[in-house]
Amino acid sequence: MSRVHDALRRAAQENPQPEKPPTRAPKVAPPPPPSEEPAPGADTASDVSPVVAASAPEPAPVVAPPEPEAAQPEYRQNALVEAIADLERLEDVIRAAPFIPFDPLPEALLINPAKPRATPAEEFRSLRTRLNHLQTVQPLHSLVVTSPSPAEGKSFTAMNLAVAQAQLAEKRVLLADFDFRRPTIDKTFRISGQAGITDYLQGRARIGEIINRVADSNLYLMTAGGPAANPLELLNLKECRALLDALRNHFDWVIIDTPPLLFAADANLLSTMADSSLLVVRIGSTTFDAVSRAMQSLCENNVLGVVVNGARRGELYSKYTYYHDYYYSENNGDENEQVGAQDAVTVQR
Repeated sequence: MSRVHDALRRAAQENPQPEKPPTRAPKVAPPPPPSEEPAPGADTASDVSPVVAASAPEPAPVVAPPEPEAAQPEYRQNALVEAIADLERLEDVIRAAPFIPFDPLPEALLINPAKPRATPAEEFRSLRTRLNHLQTVQPLHSLVVTSPSPAEGKSFTAMNLAVAQAQLAEKRVLLADFDFRRPTIDKTFRISGQAGITDYLQGRARIGEIINRVADSNLYLMTAGGPAANPLELLNLKECRALLDALRNHFDWVIIDTPPLLFAADANLLSTMADSSLLVVRIGSTTFDAVSRAMQSLCENNVLGVVVNGARRGELYSKYTYYHDYYYSENNGDENEQVGAQDAVTVQR
């Protein structure tokens, strides 16, 4: 045993054990060499981790260029200049307005100048008298005619009132169709297809192209024009207000037909541009709630009154029917029979 120990001792002296090296972190594989043309914005610092260095650089955020200002619509480029020029010579335009024949649709029940004794004509003359009296005490020249709901007679009232006013020799009257949603004046007077108010406001027509004069009368017509995808936006154009302001200075009455109050905001807006408003209701159709809501939506300070439409002859005259027949029955028996089946109107303030 002593020999073995001696051998081990001599071996230890001849080959001493090296000191144990300190513990080191394991080596990490170096990152791959960069490409010949590094991507712009890539981080080349030495302390970047291999994963980051090996991944593709994130693209720089794309900054959208500032949106250009919305191109001015075609009707906004030159229309304003032309509109101002037209309104400055509006009197000459009115005097040169082309004539159209008075040939309304028979079912429209318009006042017939050849039959002045018809009952509806008498009622509209009464309405005309009241409005003209108000005009002597107030500066009234533009009148919005509207109703709470459709089919209550607003267009019927507006057209007949315009015809009745135009029968006075000293009155120059314009009937303007601002109901761009369901226009009726062009169809009633059989002048469809002509340029109208929407075409003027969009710069597609001059004002001389949208005013017509009914032959042998002081009645002028302005139709709605072509379809409009944005009626309320057109009414908000300053050209629209300028047009109404100019027209009221050249006509004794500008009678404006509008959409129903409870179905569109057009009439509300137009009533703020006009001198006065007239609300049309229909017996047996219009509810009290509809009338109340319509009056609240209007500017109450310029509502002149309410036209009650759909009354029968007996309801209108009652005990005075005898006197009406006495004055109007001579040589008009057939006419009186027809009048009894027609609607008429009365106005209440």
